[in-house]
Amino acid sequence: MSQPVQGSKAHAPLQTISGADAGKIARAAFVGTALEWYDYFLFGTAAALVFNRLFFTELNPTAALLASFATFGVGFAARPLGAILFGYIGDRVGRRPALLITIVMIGVATGLIGVLPDFGSVGLAAPIMLAILRLVQGLAVGGEWGGAVTMAVEHAPAEKRGRFAALVQIGSPVGTLLSSGAFAVVLMLPPEAFDAWGWRIPFLLAFPLLLVALYIRVKVEESPIFADLLAEQEVAKVPAFEVFRFAWGRLIVATLSALLGVGGFYMITTFVVSYGSNTLGVDRQVMVNATLIAAVAQIFVTVLAGRFAERVGPGRVTFWGGILTAAASFPLFWLIDTKSPVAITVAITAGIMLVTIAYAVSGALLAELFPAKLRYSGVALGYNIAGATSGFLPLIATAMLTVSNNASWGAALILVVIALLTAVGGYFGEKLRVRDKPIVVDA
Repeated sequence: MSQPVQGSKAHAPLQTISGADAGKIARAAFVGTALEWYDYFLFGTAAALVFNRLFFTELNPTAALLASFATFGVGFAARPLGAILFGYIGDRVGRRPALLITIVMIGVATGLIGVLPDFGSVGLAAPIMLAILRLVQGLAVGGEWGGAVTMAVEHAPAEKRGRFAALVQIGSPVGTLLSSGAFAVVLMLPPEAFDAWGWRIPFLLAFPLLLVALYIRVKVEESPIFADLLAEQEVAKVPAFEVFRFAWGRLIVATLSALLGVGGFYMITTFVVSYGSNTLGVDRQVMVNATLIAAVAQIFVTVLAGRFAERVGPGRVTFWGGILTAAASFPLFWLIDTKSPVAITVAITAGIMLVTIAYAVSGALLAELFPAKLRYSGVALGYNIAGATSGFLPLIATAMLTVSNNASWGAALILVVIALLTAVGGYFGEKLRVRDKPIVVDA
């Protein structure tokens, strides 16, 4: 799987950057990523609680929920296309312009969802427009994460890449806190008010948040590693093509190692929220509040896992994160099946913490699987192929409920499979890591 990547040659010494600048870049990447995930996660929560009732109202409840999750999955299907598009921009034009475009795209698309008319107002046009905006979200996210990780890693010294990459990953739980928190607040409204206008508020908040994130990201300087590649005229002509041609084995490993962080997360949040509220009859507020608590725990696990990866390697951390998650999958769903609010909260929190072990180090691992000239494209493709593969897992798990007579064993089995695949990716990923030449970072 370790095919040589053609076109590499020695580079001139890189410029010296300060530790403060490296930290500023990572924090800017975090802020932008937090907004991206806020926008993206809103759709997942709304797919479970709103869209099935307001945008697919002519279907029976189960079919409406499946259609809602299918629309949710459209965003994942678009992500590899976004990875190719923005990977091309990021590996040829620059990391910075690609990240500016992605943040504007997803912020505008999310805000527009907040003003969409529902099925009762415009009929079939409502779910079509919803699917189009979800497609735009998916394209933007397909380029966002890979670029944010690449920028953070390429500004960091090798021995501190784990923590800088983990800082970007914290954008995920913060995005969850913001999106789940926004929904937790509007769910306090009377049901009629929530359905009429309350659910729109979290989406409309994307507009002011976009302005803040854009202001921060505009100040970010270009990656010194990319600037060096540009000066040496060593940029790839068609980066995605070169990844598929010369680094396909690394791409497979990257995809496997990212499966759990993406698919496992949505299984334990989007699917479980739907399963608890729609199948088990648990109050929606209980399910959303559980994801809030889990997101707080996720932040601490992300920091610890990132630091640990600097000691033992991100591949080894990924491997053990996959093994532990696989072992805990069935017990987690058994706790959820009790319908106890406390047990459900414990299960969701524990599940997110376990999934996060692998997710926290995905940025560091994927970035070191690809050489600098293919990094943006390779990282984005690996992560988003995993996203496209696993984005339909809530839909598949929901469909399996009809086969299993609403029993949770099918969902637990899905979690076991993707966790073990991620463990395989971590094992080989550690062996295939490549090293950039050292970056000089002043204290």
